[in-house]
Formats: sequence, C-alpha cells, structure tokens
Amino acid sequence: MFYLDHRLTIIIGAYGSGKSEIAVNMSLAQRKALPDKKLLIADLDIVNPFYRSSDCAKDLEEAGIRLVTPLYAGSNVDAPVLPPDMYVIFDDESYQGIFDIGGEDMGALVLGSLKHRIENTDAVIYMAVNSLRPFTSDPEQIAIMTSELSAAAGFKIDGYINNTNLLEETTAEMVKDGESKILEASKITGVPLVANCVMEGVEIPEGMLANTELFRMSRRIHYAY
Repeated sequence: MFYLDHRLTIIIGAYGSGKSEIAVNMSLAQRKALPDKKLLIADLDIVNPFYRSSDCAKDLEEAGIRLVTPLYAGSNVDAPVLPPDMYVIFDDESYQGIFDIGGEDMGALVLGSLKHRIENTDAVIYMAVNSLRPFTSDPEQIAIMTSELSAAAGFKIDGYINNTNLLEETTAEMVKDGESKILEASKITGVPLVANCVMEGVEIPEGMLANTELFRMSRRIHYAY
C-alpha cells in the first residue's frame, strides 16, 4: 500500500488537486492499518486558509492522530510560522506521518527549508493531480507543473497520485481520462503513477484502470459553493 511504504509521506500539487483530502484519507487509512502506531499529520499549507486538513481536526483527534498546524494559520498575521511540533517526525522514529503541503510553488518552498531533515528521513514525495483543474489539464501542463514544484521544493517527485474528480459529478470515465493523461505525462517526466484515488460511490468497472493501486476515499472536507 503506497501510504504505508515510508515513514514520512509528503503530498504536494497544484491548487485544487485535492491534496488535503488525500492527506486526511491517507492518515485515517494508516490508522486502520497501524492501530498501535504513533501517527502524525502536519497541515503545512501556509498560503491558503481554505480546504485544508485542519478542517478535519475532530475526525483526526478521534482516530488518535496528532494534528500539527502552522502558527497563526487562518489569522490576520501575514507570515504563518512552521510549527515546532512538526519536527517530531524527524526526531522520533516511532512516529509515522504525512505532510500536507499547500500553496503550489510557494508552499513547496517549505520543503526546501527542510531539505537536510527530509534527506535523512525515510520520506517520499507524491504529487496529486486533478486533470479537470486548470494548469494540469493535459500531459504537457502536468509535466510543467511537476518541474515547477520540483524546482521550488528542491526535490524530485517520486510519484503521481491521480485524483481527477468533479466532486459529486465524478464518473469512472473522468478518472480513466485523468489516468491516461498522467501516464502520458509520466513519459515526459519519468515520474510514475502510483495510485488512482476514487471517492466512494464512483463505480470503476474491473480492468478499466491501469494496474496501479486503487485508493478509495470518503469525503472529509466539504467545499462551499
């Protein structure tokens, strides 16, 4: 299972790619698979105060998952500060965790500031892609976004997560189309597709998707229209 393979899983992506939804669902899936493990999820979106993993604080707390959020996030302070609690994932090897990185290239700069720490940790960086969003709507755009995020973070991206969706209007064909575009982007970037994320209720015919992991999610973050 891709969400269990490393001690630290880092999720980045373009705005609207569903990073936080993936991060929260992954953390809860880790809890089911590792009931006795100390788990942490760090909401490191220091740019966008909306649709973030912190919105699911109650669910995470009930599951016994430690939630770390930026200091002053959601306030009128212009420069949110990275929380000191996040460093526990580097200092205490009994923890397994997820970093939810927001803000596109600006947010990815957070990773650059943690370069030495991450390089010395069993960590993986996944890029969430929703091909129904601007700037990642075709293979070339996905490749460009990959390059931009990788350059900002100072790390190579280890894998793509297909999160193509249109909320409640999502169909299996949309997911398949997103997968096809990401596989084409993989040929350009060399970054493999590691999983397809699909919300509960979206039926995927057997054999429709490529032979990659299918990660079923339930909606945890509710978007206002």
